[in-house]
Amino acid sequence: MSNPAIRYAFDNKPDTGATQCVADGIYWLRMPLPYSINHINLWLLEDGDGWVVVDTGLGGKVTKAIWEKTFSGVMGGRPINHVMVTHLHPDHTGCAGWLVKRFATDLWMTHSEYLLCRILASDVGGDAPSEGFSFYKGAGLNQSELERYGKSFGFLGKVIEPLPKSFRRVTADTHWSIGGHEWRTIIGRGHSVEHASLYSERLNVLISGDQLLPSISPNVSVWPTEPSANPLRNWLESLAAMQVEVADDVLVLPAHGEPFYGAHERLDQLIGEHTHRLDALRSVLHKPHRAVDTFTHLFKGKITDDNLILAAGEAIAHLHYLLDEGSIVAEPDADGVIWYRNNI
Repeated sequence: MSNPAIRYAFDNKPDTGATQCVADGIYWLRMPLPYSINHINLWLLEDGDGWVVVDTGLGGKVTKAIWEKTFSGVMGGRPINHVMVTHLHPDHTGCAGWLVKRFATDLWMTHSEYLLCRILASDVGGDAPSEGFSFYKGAGLNQSELERYGKSFGFLGKVIEPLPKSFRRVTADTHWSIGGHEWRTIIGRGHSVEHASLYSERLNVLISGDQLLPSISPNVSVWPTEPSANPLRNWLESLAAMQVEVADDVLVLPAHGEPFYGAHERLDQLIGEHTHRLDALRSVLHKPHRAVDTFTHLFKGKITDDNLILAAGEAIAHLHYLLDEGSIVAEPDADGVIWYRNNI
């Protein structure tokens, strides 16, 4: 997708399952995904006699086969010294446990991401909770949509290998020396609870995970586990903070899309996109709306069975932002459906 605010760093990208060198000692591994976003970028960092890997792909045979080919190929049979995962989503954590076990190494994650991933993975095989049904009914989902939510519950545990029972905590103060280069952590919130990006000032490289992508805005949702959260405020604050943290000419290595330059412009775009959505809601909430009624004002794409839960969560995130600033009110009806309107 063309974006005049950024400049892609390379004319070519690796084929699915292949690698490409992008900076001194850093390799790009493009791993397939069976979704509308059909790939995730994983990053291999040379580290003396071994490697540090950042993110791991979905669990399963396809990903493992590509890893095996990579071990004997570009990685030259050298071991993985550390596995670092930016956040809990399954395309990032899916093979983390398998890699840790295979190389008898350690897993680096932030505290909140590790614990929440363990909790969500434990839901596999269980029934969706009543709190979840109430939450999505409040958003305006109908009965058949609620039934689909119930059937999809516990998804994460089905597509990741079990995480190790211990980990090493990543914080905003965590620094690494990897392959003779210093790296530090930038924590972001909103897309996930405690997302970790890696930044090397000497290399002028940012491994951004999902926090900064070149052509799409990551999902920012409220979830039934924390139904009163305001993740959009956290997200916008994190984007503004990243503008201060990283250089404008940094090479951004994102989890999806291609490496690019133009970090500050892209951050401005993302902030502006959500600001525009908030303005659009303010302009229509003179009449009461359910969360599902706001979709046409927030999203350009078609809402389908596959993305309905994400759309509902992101719509609620925008509505909660307005609720917390006091510009709208929320009123549940007798059926538990929540209606939002301007506070006038």
